[in-house]
Amino acid sequence: MCRARIKLILDLSLMQFFLDTADIDAIKKYASWGIVDGITTNPTLISKEGVDLKTRIQEIAEIIDGPISSEVVATDSDGMVEQGRKMAKWHKNVTVKIPMTSEGLKAVKILSAEGIKINVTLVFSVPQAMMAAKAGADFVSPFLGRVDDISSEGIELVADIVDVFQNYGIQTKVLAASIRHPLHVVQAMKVGADIATMPPAVFDKLVSHPLTDQGLEKFLSDWEKCKSCQKEQ
Repeated sequence: MCRARIKLILDLSLMQFFLDTADIDAIKKYASWGIVDGITTNPTLISKEGVDLKTRIQEIAEIIDGPISSEVVATDSDGMVEQGRKMAKWHKNVTVKIPMTSEGLKAVKILSAEGIKINVTLVFSVPQAMMAAKAGADFVSPFLGRVDDISSEGIELVADIVDVFQNYGIQTKVLAASIRHPLHVVQAMKVGADIATMPPAVFDKLVSHPLTDQGLEKFLSDWEKCKSCQKEQ
């Protein structure tokens, strides 16, 4: 039985689409489509916006009713815990994003025990994903594109994590990240990832297809001809 079918049996929900951006205008645009389930941000995305992190996260929360990842910038567990606790108070939908390091695992254990939602980021191996899940992560984020960049198969990493989590009945969600193009999204669907987070450009490419455009153009052209015939009658 294929991975996707197994996933369907275990979890009847559809794959969730997250938008990977801190651009408030882009978030408003794609939220209007009705298919954005959450938002992921990181220090790089926030820095491009030139805004205060807390302010931007709260602005996003007014638009999207779903998980919003806000990443810590401390590298020691104490600092991560302190920042994570503050972030969690900003809004009920905040998910604290913590890097997959030994210090990060310590922070995940503490914060998850306090009921704070955690997304462990920069996951590049199955053992890392398993350790994050054992520490209490709600999400693990394997990076497809970055694995592809070093001449390995990023989607195989996602598939292996999905398989291992299913073997042990682990409820931690697999969030496919570093998505570069629509094929990554399709691959993530086929292997049963719970979530795909992608930049705005990929969202645009997912909805577009040349045959759709051609078909619509023909329908409209035919309708104009039909309108002329109806007027003559």
